Amino acid sequence: MLAVFPASGSFAQNVPGPKLAGIWQGTVRNPDTTADLRTVLKIASSEGDLIKGNFYSIDQTYLVFPATLTVKNAVIRMSIPGIGATWEGKLGTDGDTMTGTLKGFSVPVIWTMKRVSADQAWAIPPPPAPARPMTAADPVFEVAAIKLSQPDAKGRGLRVQGGKVSILNLTLSDLMTFAYDIHAHQIIGAPAWSTTERYDITAKADGEGQPDTEQLKTMLRKLLAERFQLAFQREQRELPVYVLSVAKGGAKISRNATKNETKGVIFRGPGSVLLNNETMDEFCKMLQTAALDRPVVNQTGLSGTYDFSLVWTPEQLVNAAPNPNALTPDKADATPDIYAATQQQLGLKIDATKLRIEVLVVDKVEKPSEN
Repeated sequence: MLAVFPASGSFAQNVPGPKLAGIWQGTVRNPDTTADLRTVLKIASSEGDLIKGNFYSIDQTYLVFPATLTVKNAVIRMSIPGIGATWEGKLGTDGDTMTGTLKGFSVPVIWTMKRVSADQAWAIPPPPAPARPMTAADPVFEVAAIKLSQPDAKGRGLRVQGGKVSILNLTLSDLMTFAYDIHAHQIIGAPAWSTTERYDITAKADGEGQPDTEQLKTMLRKLLAERFQLAFQREQRELPVYVLSVAKGGAKISRNATKNETKGVIFRGPGSVLLNNETMDEFCKMLQTAALDRPVVNQTGLSGTYDFSLVWTPEQLVNAAPNPNALTPDKADATPDIYAATQQQLGLKIDATKLRIEVLVVDKVEKPSEN
């Protein structure tokens, strides 16, 4: 899960401020993973009212993200909308260090940058060679190996590299929710083991190129039918759901007007997610998969794609013991729960109700044989 920091941005200066042109770099510790991340900020010029720069988190990605910085009364404030973060600090007396507090993760962290010469600057990673897309209209896995996950396995997820797909520590329910774009509550009549037994799957596509999301789901659906003997009926049933709609006062997010090279959903840690060039339907899928305990129905009426971030306190962390190494935020800065955060930060609201929605009624499913 990517915890990126900004780049290519513009900085608006309210009053004549310090000379910020140059290359700045420093490490920042992600409080959710405890990883030390190297960051680089390149500012081409600090003349005039606008200061333009490029920011990189080089241990995570080659991508750059826009930022906006203001200088007033010796205080430097930076907004990084691409990762949902803000930073506030001051220039050191030497004029070559900037130290302040970065907010946008589960807790604030100290972030210090130092101006360096070009030969001292860390190298920016080059972009990867683009993967050749899969052209098959009806793809299938040529071969797939399925085995039970180790009982103490920690990581979970799905990874695609070219035509190779690796699935780690996922249940049948996890696989079905991804393959059919549903919430686990929309699976009716599945056996108890479908939510408890976890599997590792390595598979190779029958064809060249890297599958897109829909091609991957197509192959996974065929795998479930062939190896798990999954068969089901589609029905409409009334279920407890959440409805996503526009709050009073209107949405606070802006439609994506240009191509965004960081398209996708990026999780930066518990209760911190970035969505780039995504629809409201995709946002609902993220909510029901990673944040809420019911299916989420899109009733916003918002079309097109959007760039925004959302930071909230997950329910399981609300009553957790405080981190003794974390900065203590002011009450006004305390991160709200998912419901309040969605309304405050996005101008959208989440309401609980009951609706008739589609469900999958399982007729047959079997545990796969290992091979």
